[in-house]
Amino acid sequence: MSKRYELGLNELDSLVKELPNSGIIALRGNLASGKTTLSKAIINNQNIVTSPTFSIMQEYDGIYHYDIYQGGFKAIKQNGLYENLYEDGLHIIEWADDELLEFASKNGLNVCIIDIEICDNKRVYKVSYA
Repeated sequence: MSKRYELGLNELDSLVKELPNSGIIALRGNLASGKTTLSKAIINNQNIVTSPTFSIMQEYDGIYHYDIYQGGFKAIKQNGLYENLYEDGLHIIEWADDELLEFASKNGLNVCIIDIEICDNKRVYKVSYA
């Protein structure tokens, strides 16, 4: 099952309210498509103040935010961060790749996949579950 949203920046809350509060949210899209903006909207929805810069992983009170642009799921494995995916909480992963989705599937982890595309001044968010 998938759902499609076409939203501007000021409308992101309507999408965020529909997303799960636990498991993995896998964000995919081209450079500057809005992955970090959506990540911040999700984190701020939990009333957590975020840092403007991210390393591979930051934790905010049970929310884990990963940015794996440089190395994909391989970077998560090399840094020993894959064990965090078993922790209770919400795991937001920017630049999610097929290897990550395969790992999650094999290990029974719940995944919400969000594919983001630029459409004029808005973004199209295609939300599905694996």
